[in-house]
Amino acid sequence: MNKTDVDIDKMNASEVRASVGLASIFGLRMLGMFLILPVFALYAEHLPGGSDHTMVGLALGAYGLTQAMLQLPFGMASDHFGRKRVIYIGLILFAIGSFVAANATTIETIIIGRIIQGAGAISAAVTALLADSTREEHRTHAMAMIGGTIGVTFAVSLVLGPALYQYIGMHGIFLLTAVLSLTAIAVVKWYIPDPAHSQFHLDAEASPGKLREVLRNTQLLRLNFGIFALHAAQMAMFVVIPFALRSTGNLDINHHWEVYLPVVLVAFIVMVPAIIYGEKKAKLKQVFVAAVALMLMAQLGMAASMQHFWGIVGALLAYFIAFNVLEATLPSLISKIAPVGSKGTAIGVYNTSQSIGLFVGGVVGGWLSQHYGYAAVFMFSAGLMVLWLIAAVGMRTPPAVKTRMFRLGVLTPHQADILNQKLREIQGVHESTVIAQESIAIMKVAQRGWDEASATKLIEESKNGVSK
Repeated sequence: MNKTDVDIDKMNASEVRASVGLASIFGLRMLGMFLILPVFALYAEHLPGGSDHTMVGLALGAYGLTQAMLQLPFGMASDHFGRKRVIYIGLILFAIGSFVAANATTIETIIIGRIIQGAGAISAAVTALLADSTREEHRTHAMAMIGGTIGVTFAVSLVLGPALYQYIGMHGIFLLTAVLSLTAIAVVKWYIPDPAHSQFHLDAEASPGKLREVLRNTQLLRLNFGIFALHAAQMAMFVVIPFALRSTGNLDINHHWEVYLPVVLVAFIVMVPAIIYGEKKAKLKQVFVAAVALMLMAQLGMAASMQHFWGIVGALLAYFIAFNVLEATLPSLISKIAPVGSKGTAIGVYNTSQSIGLFVGGVVGGWLSQHYGYAAVFMFSAGLMVLWLIAAVGMRTPPAVKTRMFRLGVLTPHQADILNQKLREIQGVHESTVIAQESIAIMKVAQRGWDEASATKLIEESKNGVSK
């Protein structure tokens, strides 16, 4: 292998900085979102109006509503006004919302703060900047870094939230989230390199012209419902679980981390081999369906264990195992199932469905807890899981494929069509699209045994033909 091959196989320094920096932006922002989850319901008891669980659920889920509304528009705005500029605006909005919530003396004011936090919906803009900053062959790996960061941040928040609450209180946690957001602005400005060229990326950004295709794809709709249900159950759960841990285990809020820490660690240890098995053995659907079934059992277990501390702990362990597996496999399934030319749009719809789930779960979970008790919250979540399990079982087995992208030379639309037809005929290529405007070829190829040498040869020939 020569030096050129090594350079192609590895990220360069600029790509590493961009990937690490943008993953940290996601992490800082998600930390601000998640830190309050394990402690807010108990804190709200001391606020005017905070004894109404409907209001508590609305405060937890409110940011999901504005995030769902503004996520795709922010991404599109970044195409016209600049990635970093839009990210700055979003982070400033998040900081303002955090300051409002930090100084709130009523539950209504905290709800306003959370709505403003959600308005800083920068996920799509950050993804677009990452696409600008990485070569095609490294983009999937860079996106995976962001996905992993979000999962780790959620787990850390459950442990860190109660510990921070003990020392700085809810006021301090909201102030901390504001500081983290402002710190993220500095990271974007001074640490993340400015991309040499910014353009629309069909594989990473939502395209209005592709929405109809994505919304009519029944396989993608199953996954979109899944991420909605997963996060609706997540938000509904945290309206109730803090009270249940306190009442059954006589645990002060400052010690709830003692439950979350071992549960999260064990769940992570179990999740890793499950994901590896699903990907390596092409058994991703089986692992996925099993995780949905386990999530259903976890919800039913919580409903039955509201008066039993160790029952709650056992149900939480099952919940986090299932949650970790599902959170990791859903993006992989989206990538395998979405048409190659609509992947960015599919991811955008998926992320919006997740945000809607956060809002609906908080509101419905709070209302059910207020009017029908704790068990009703988990029965609602179990109902969502039954629907999801039916959808998951009926899902077509996803192909054992991976996405490969190649940089091309300048091509006319006619030349792009000819190259695309030739690429589709190569052994192991399931789908391909050649985008002349972006000078890239995107292919879904078999995980093993695809003829990469022939694809590379065709692409090099197309470059030479144009240069001549």
